[in-house]
Amino acid sequence: MAGLFLLGNPTTHALFNGTKLDGWEGNLEFFRVVDQCIVAGSLERPIPRNQFLATVKEFENFDFRFEAKLVGPGKNAGVQFWSQRVPGSNEMIGYQCDIGSFRDGLLWGWLYDESRRCRFLASTNQEQMQQIVHPQSRWNQLRVKAKNNSISIWVNNQSTVRYFEEKKDTPFKGRFGLQVHGGPPLEAWYRNLYLVEL
Repeated sequence: MAGLFLLGNPTTHALFNGTKLDGWEGNLEFFRVVDQCIVAGSLERPIPRNQFLATVKEFENFDFRFEAKLVGPGKNAGVQFWSQRVPGSNEMIGYQCDIGSFRDGLLWGWLYDESRRCRFLASTNQEQMQQIVHPQSRWNQLRVKAKNNSISIWVNNQSTVRYFEEKKDTPFKGRFGLQVHGGPPLEAWYRNLYLVEL
């Protein structure tokens, strides 16, 4: 995936170099590098609250691709974009490409508004989700394209969300954040994080 994405495109950024968390900040008690992947969370103990590893740099219009998988009894994680840290809190505020499942089924590639409207802004029906998403503990490819007020998300090359933000005062620039959701023990694995600025 990464090779095709990088080919002939000088504007591509690798957001993670595979060895160090340079350009990222967060509580390193919950984030580490293993086998050229960023691993969030732990299988040894519950996650007391949501944790985010955030980019130091902000981005505006972009096409972002990455791979993710979940391991363990916990079920939920996600990737923030156009987001910021909430002062005095461990939370981030902004858009999230959701990862995982909830009581009603799968929510990979759904669009959630974290710490702001606190609800899903766009989703896909469960019949389609079952056909798109690989089982627990297997890698899934995700793509988020955000430009002006338009957000599109794909999982394993299949469209899950196309959303147009109508609130004019919503920031269309911000940081990325890799989330592990508070709850039962869980490892959220992330790799091949590549971004093209548009």
